[in-house]
Amino acid sequence: MNRTLVLFGQIGLLFGALVVASCLYVVNETDQVIITQFGKPVGRPITEPGLHVKLPFVQVVNRLEKRFLEWDGAPVGIPTKDKTYIYVDAFARWRIEDPERYFVRIRDERSAQSRLEDILGSEIRNSIARHQLIEIVRSDKGRVPQGDETIIGEGKTGSIGSLIPIALGRAGIESEIQKAAVGKLREFGIELMDLRLKRVNYNPDVLDRIYQRMISERLQIAQRFRSEGEGEAAKIAGRKEMDLQEISSGAYRKVQQIRGEADAKATEIYSRAYNQTGEAAEFYQFLKTLQTYPLVFAGDTQLVLSTDAMLLKLLKSSRVGE
Repeated sequence: MNRTLVLFGQIGLLFGALVVASCLYVVNETDQVIITQFGKPVGRPITEPGLHVKLPFVQVVNRLEKRFLEWDGAPVGIPTKDKTYIYVDAFARWRIEDPERYFVRIRDERSAQSRLEDILGSEIRNSIARHQLIEIVRSDKGRVPQGDETIIGEGKTGSIGSLIPIALGRAGIESEIQKAAVGKLREFGIELMDLRLKRVNYNPDVLDRIYQRMISERLQIAQRFRSEGEGEAAKIAGRKEMDLQEISSGAYRKVQQIRGEADAKATEIYSRAYNQTGEAAEFYQFLKTLQTYPLVFAGDTQLVLSTDAMLLKLLKSSRVGE
C-alpha cells in the first residue's frame, strides 16, 4: 500500500513539473512571441524579454524575429525605357512591424521572403522599365562630371564624354521603389527599412557592342588630342622660326649700327688728326693715294687715263721731282 502511494506521489510530482514547465516560457531580447490556442492567436504579442506564463498544453508559443532581417533578390533581366536589356541585383532590409498580422497573413520567415520577392521584384521591374539606363547608372542628378569637362576642354563644346542631364538618378529610383512597396508590405505586418540596387550589369549579348563604343569614343578623344598637339607643335615651330629671324635681324642691325658708329668715330678721329694743319692734310692725302695704288694696279689691271687724272697726279709729281 505504501509503495502504491509512493508511486502515485512520484507520478503526481512529475505531472506537476510538466504542468509548471508548460505554463512558463522565456522571451529572449531578439524574439517576439505570439501565443496561439488551437491555432488562433490569443492576447497581444509579447515583445518584452523575460519569463512569462501561459495556459499549459492548450496554448503554444510561436517565436518571431525581432531584429532587422535581410532580403537579397536574385539578379533579374529587365529592359529599360531606352530598350537596353540589363540585369539588376537588389537587396533590402526589413523587420516585423505588426507581429499578429504577420503571423496571421504569412506565418513564417520563409513565406515572408517569398512575398518580398514578389512585391519588391515587381516594383523594381516596373520602376526600371519607366526610366532610361542613364538614370539607373548615375547615383544622383547633382553630380558634376569633372573628368569629362577636362576631356572636352575649357571653353570648348563637344558631346564626347559629356553626361546627359537626368531627372532622378539611382538614389531617386531606389526611393521610388521603396515608397511603392511600403504600403503593400505593411498589409502583411512588414516594415521595409531600406532598399538598394546592389549591381547593374549589361546583358552579355550587348557587352561587346558597349565595349566597342567605349573604345571608339576613347580613340576619338585620343585623335582629337593628337590633332590639337600637332597644331600646337606647328604653332610653336612657327613662333620659333619667327623668333630666330627676329633675333638674327636684330643682331645684324645692331652689328651694322655698331660698325657704322665705329667707322664714323674712326673717320672723326682721322679728320681731327689730319685736319689740324695744311701739312697734315697733305700728308693724309699722300698716304691714302699710296694705299689706293696697290688696289687699283693689282694683277694684270689695265687702265686708260688722261694725263690730268687725279690718280696720276702723284706719279707725275714724282717724275718731275726726279
